[in-house]
Amino acid sequence: MRRRAVTSASVRSVGYDMASETLEIEYVNGSVYQYYEVPQPTYAGLLAAPSIGNYVNTQIKPYFDVAEV
Repeated sequence: MRRRAVTSASVRSVGYDMASETLEIEYVNGSVYQYYEVPQPTYAGLLAAPSIGNYVNTQIKPYFDVAEV
């Protein structure tokens, strides 16, 4: 999955596959996780968030299934 770099203290890059609604997040420590069944508006909200790390912690991690890649 193609990811794009973001400005964040905790997240290095993010990618999104619209067909499968899979969000992929690469953290600054090098780990990569995929979050499943993430609606496109949630991904758009992530990109627009003033704090990407806070958005991930409050709007993504508590709500979506995840697996380390």
